[in-house]
Amino acid sequence: MGTPDEQIHPFATGPAAKTVEEHQGPQDLVFYAGWFCPYVQRSWIALEERGIPYQYKEVNPYKKEKHFLDINPKGLVPAIEYKGKALYESLILIEFFEEAFPDHEPHLLPKDPFDRAYVRLWVDHVAKQIVPAFMRTVMAQEADKQKAGLEDFYKALRTLTEKVKGPYFLGEQFSVVDVALAPWIVRDYILAENRGYSRDAVGPVWKAYAEKLESRESVLKTKSDKEHYAEIYARYLRNEAQSEAAKAIRAGRAFD
Repeated sequence: MGTPDEQIHPFATGPAAKTVEEHQGPQDLVFYAGWFCPYVQRSWIALEERGIPYQYKEVNPYKKEKHFLDINPKGLVPAIEYKGKALYESLILIEFFEEAFPDHEPHLLPKDPFDRAYVRLWVDHVAKQIVPAFMRTVMAQEADKQKAGLEDFYKALRTLTEKVKGPYFLGEQFSVVDVALAPWIVRDYILAENRGYSRDAVGPVWKAYAEKLESRESVLKTKSDKEHYAEIYARYLRNEAQSEAAKAIRAGRAFD
């Protein structure tokens, strides 16, 4: 008997469904994805943003079919096959796309070595501070833990917001910091509807930045209809989800 998390809507809907349809033909790069996953959306945004040719293959990572496990022994999405070789982990894939497809623009990492390191520093903040605080708040059951989680989330967002140049993190350049963060902005309504979060409470700079990110074309093109996220995130709100991300949060570990 499988876990309840296996019973997800089987395919992308809305704008994401059209994007999937456009990427069914064979390519050197095969993108193994789960439409619902924010980590997948990170890598997917990067592919769309840079116009990299890819073939999309939908995977239910909870069922861990043999070929997919051969590609990624962890059984997690996103993963890719590129010319017969496999890679996984969302942020590592984004860096790989930068290096493997240098002629595809725009680039998500700056050219200047200092600026590249600076971007990686703030991607680390997103991965280790913002995302875990988001997930802890969603999964917390007691009111005091929900409040503490939300305070941590606000603090992490305000720390990043102090560095936002506008309209994007680096200014006019859309970068990997924006990509790393965008899927959780798309999903922040979950906190707004269930945990008392508001963008206004973070501040006007954050609100403007969040609105800019969620309206980016590459973000919209990788987004499914809201109604199909509801069942998935209801399990997180009850702290019943069995994803590796949920397990990591319960164990107090970051999950990239």
